[in-house]
Amino acid sequence: MSLLTSAITFATVVISGLVPNATMAEEATCGVTAPCEVESGEYYVALPDSPADDEQIGAIIYLHGWKGKADRAIENKALRNLANELGVALIVPQGIGGSWSYPGSPSQDRDEFKFFDEMLTDVSDRFPIDREKILLSGFSMGGSMVWNLACYKGENYAGFAPIAGAFWDPIPAACPSPLTNLYHTHGVEDKTVPMVGRAIGANWRQSDVFDSLDVWKRQAGLYDTEPTSISAGELQCDVWSAKGEKLELCLHDGGHSMKANWIRRAWLDLANTKHW
Repeated sequence: MSLLTSAITFATVVISGLVPNATMAEEATCGVTAPCEVESGEYYVALPDSPADDEQIGAIIYLHGWKGKADRAIENKALRNLANELGVALIVPQGIGGSWSYPGSPSQDRDEFKFFDEMLTDVSDRFPIDREKILLSGFSMGGSMVWNLACYKGENYAGFAPIAGAFWDPIPAACPSPLTNLYHTHGVEDKTVPMVGRAIGANWRQSDVFDSLDVWKRQAGLYDTEPTSISAGELQCDVWSAKGEKLELCLHDGGHSMKANWIRRAWLDLANTKHW
């Protein structure tokens, strides 16, 4: 590589705010404006504007809803401001066809568990991401994908913040992963993903959110335990705790919607729980 080419490459990376570390600056060819590619798919990543020198940082992974576009989500001002405020990376993977292929989903285009394993490995190889400080969040079908990753790959993440999406039928009888920190947020007037679930065509059904919660409550020995009720701004939350882990259901009066501040709240509570 010539000196001129090296300089141009480095300048492009610096301008986009994607310098992962000094030794990898010239090799950073993906991030906000171009996707990072793994065998099963691609993802975008934005590092905070002022990352700490020579330190690994946490990350929020955000999964878009149905027909979502990762390249648009990575440019979402509310999500980017959130990540910058917290000093963490924002990672947005792309679903095949704008959808996610979890159990019960109408889409079965990819082994998502394999894809997310590949992505986590690639992220930690390319960027200074602390694998012990990752919060997985998502909206609608992205939220349902979060529920399934919590169930089947829960050990790979510090916590989960699904919004307006839970399991689809058939609900798993039990999860291979133990209860972790899961903060679910939902609108009581949601008609797209109703709390009681709904049929999608003749062959699929969104599950009842309370039935999804019962999977974790039974598994953690919390089924007959009364929750602690708290208010958090516009959210009314029921909280169950076991062995330092937390299961939370937060409801708001609105419909099918997502606010970055709900993810922010989950991150701050998770950081406090984990003593980060």
